[in-house]
Amino acid sequence: MIEFAWPWLGLAVFLPLLARLLAASGRAGGSLLRLPVRVELSHSVAGRKSAALRPAVWLFALLWLALVGAAMRPQWLGEVAQPPQTGRDLLLAVDVSGSMAAEDMVIARRRVDRLTAVKAVLGDFLERRIGDRVGLLLFGQQAYLLTPLTFDRAHVRYQLETSVIGMAGRETAIGDAIGLAVKRLRERPESQRVLVLLTDGVNTAGTLEPLKAAELAASEGVRVYTVAIGSERGATQMFGLQLNTAGAEIDEPTLIAVAERTGGRFFRARDTAELAGIYAEVDRLEPVEYEGEPLRPRDELYVWPLAAALLLGLLLGGLQWMEGMAWRR
Repeated sequence: MIEFAWPWLGLAVFLPLLARLLAASGRAGGSLLRLPVRVELSHSVAGRKSAALRPAVWLFALLWLALVGAAMRPQWLGEVAQPPQTGRDLLLAVDVSGSMAAEDMVIARRRVDRLTAVKAVLGDFLERRIGDRVGLLLFGQQAYLLTPLTFDRAHVRYQLETSVIGMAGRETAIGDAIGLAVKRLRERPESQRVLVLLTDGVNTAGTLEPLKAAELAASEGVRVYTVAIGSERGATQMFGLQLNTAGAEIDEPTLIAVAERTGGRFFRARDTAELAGIYAEVDRLEPVEYEGEPLRPRDELYVWPLAAALLLGLLLGGLQWMEGMAWRR
């Protein structure tokens, strides 16, 4: 069916008639609006042919109708559809404690600290999360929700890139991070609650133990995917030299238990390649299908009356030119 977006503009069709009536009444002492053609006829021409029958008058009337029709924005409306959408509510919990400063990761043959590697890999991961609502939680000695669940992935990426090591404290509160994530996800549909927790250490701070937090997550239907990052050997800089040191201790048994109790999985990332593979695996999670908002396709049709108005304008201009040449003769 055809519908007009601005039907009230149809009243403009009477403007030339109104201007003609006002001019005929002589209230303004003459014509208020001169048409783009010589609609007014001299007495000699008026005797030969009525102005209402002149081709120029009819052309102008059709042109004006076409312009008004285009201004009303005619649209072709298709059938109402309610397409299914896919997406998850996914919360990223990133460790920014002091141990994330260890430079044991490599990007483009250059050693970088663990947080820098996480930023690089998570940035690409976020680009692929089209249709997902993503949130960002940072934790160290304390846990903070930096970005609530949102479709604005660019903002989440910006908040991640501007985060720094130690901004939430130097220690690691894994249990508190899980507890805060569960609190933020519990209002969402159960089948969509996903937490990806990335850490390189042991729970050394906070009031909630990781396994207790895992029980809370399991009771609320939150799947937790735990990622342990860092090589067995750490790295540090001294007098411009790269020295290998003992890597940060990682409590793998606890992270494995957290993932198993919540229906998630545990991953080990010793380098950026493994880290990228982990997020590729997370990408393959079974999406949840839900009904999207009803949509009705609309095709704009104003170009057709606008094109007709342009053609009529050209014809009107040609006719006026021909009349002018005839008068000169």
